[in-house]
Amino acid sequence: MTLQEYWRIIRKRGWIVVVAVVLGAAAAFGISSVQKELYQAVVEVSTVPARPDWGLGNTAKDLMRNFTSNLKTPEVAARVIAHQQLDMNPYDLLANTQIEPDSSTFTIKVQVRNADGEVAKLAALGFADEFLEERTAYYAQLDKSDRIEVKLRSRDIGYSQVQPKPLLNAVAGAVLGLLLGLGLVLLLTWVEADLLRTPAAIERSLGLPVLGAIPRSSRDAVQPEVQPGGVGAPKTA
Repeated sequence: MTLQEYWRIIRKRGWIVVVAVVLGAAAAFGISSVQKELYQAVVEVSTVPARPDWGLGNTAKDLMRNFTSNLKTPEVAARVIAHQQLDMNPYDLLANTQIEPDSSTFTIKVQVRNADGEVAKLAALGFADEFLEERTAYYAQLDKSDRIEVKLRSRDIGYSQVQPKPLLNAVAGAVLGLLLGLGLVLLLTWVEADLLRTPAAIERSLGLPVLGAIPRSSRDAVQPEVQPGGVGAPKTA
């Protein structure tokens, strides 16, 4: 396609992209305005081997997945709720809790989301404390050189709002609208690809020179239609 044809498409259907962007941004912003506030608290637990030994280090990395699985149980969640005096169901707490091991830094990250930031913070610390108590009691029976030292990186944690984020969602909605608008324009252009609308398109398609154009006589004609070789009658849609 030539630059002139691209420009024709932009002039003719550019409004579709603009409307899609505006609608996408407005829809995302509107959805954000009705979302409930949600906060997230994050605490990190360090699980470093007691000695810089390759074998013990690999063992610690393998055990981290087991530590994570043992933490995400209704029994642990119930103990966290009781210890932190939270008013919620263990299964609801687990549904809003994410626990991930990071073997590259020997840490376990506990993330809890709640409509109350302080509750999220208390729950995250509660899971970390449960893990520390259980591991400390277990490793107390082992020789110090065979232990995996577990500790909180910091108890001074805060919480951040994760929803709603109207501006961020509006930008994401605008980008999605842009992609959908461009896709729709490309689809419409592809559907009309077989129609010969300009003299240049006719010459490229048929390999014949255009000698003249016969304009339409109807009042709703937008542009004159052309015939290859300069002979023919007006084209009807």
